[in-house]
Amino acid sequence: MNIHLETERLIIRDLTEQDLDGMFALDSDPEVHKYLGNKPIKHKEEALKYIKDVNTQYAERGIGRWAVEIKETGEFIGWCGLRLYTDYTFNNRTNFHDIGYRLRREFWGKGYATEASVACLQYAWNVMKLENVYGITEKGNAASHNVLLKIGLNYIEDFYYEPEDMMLRWYDIKNPNH
Repeated sequence: MNIHLETERLIIRDLTEQDLDGMFALDSDPEVHKYLGNKPIKHKEEALKYIKDVNTQYAERGIGRWAVEIKETGEFIGWCGLRLYTDYTFNNRTNFHDIGYRLRREFWGKGYATEASVACLQYAWNVMKLENVYGITEKGNAASHNVLLKIGLNYIEDFYYEPEDMMLRWYDIKNPNH
């Protein structure tokens, strides 16, 4: 895809196989997966599969999650960005763009998810010219709920997601330029 966005403190770029160690650190942490179905990964091959899946999304859908690193140090702290859901149905919807983020625990509470997500929404509006972006969180995930509200999404409703037996929350935002 070759994305490169910069914020005050972050660089947002394509996810690559060079991010394998960081992705494994992220997705093997049980605390990170507390609101993601409690299924942390156990092997680096699982992190590599995720990276390859995202690279396939870049090629097939023109969008996918992006790596987030600290501008000053180049340290991988997680991912953010947009995903076009064509392969899952959430809240009776498919074929929608979702904004998401996942950060390593030591980078929580510093405003990075909000900062990265604002840049991603600007990309959605100004480059992709999307009309809507949606968000999904697990019902109990107050931190993620707050990030989505801070960046301007509106909480719409809770819904049951049967494949994972979870209560989720549905959010949306319309392009302010339309």
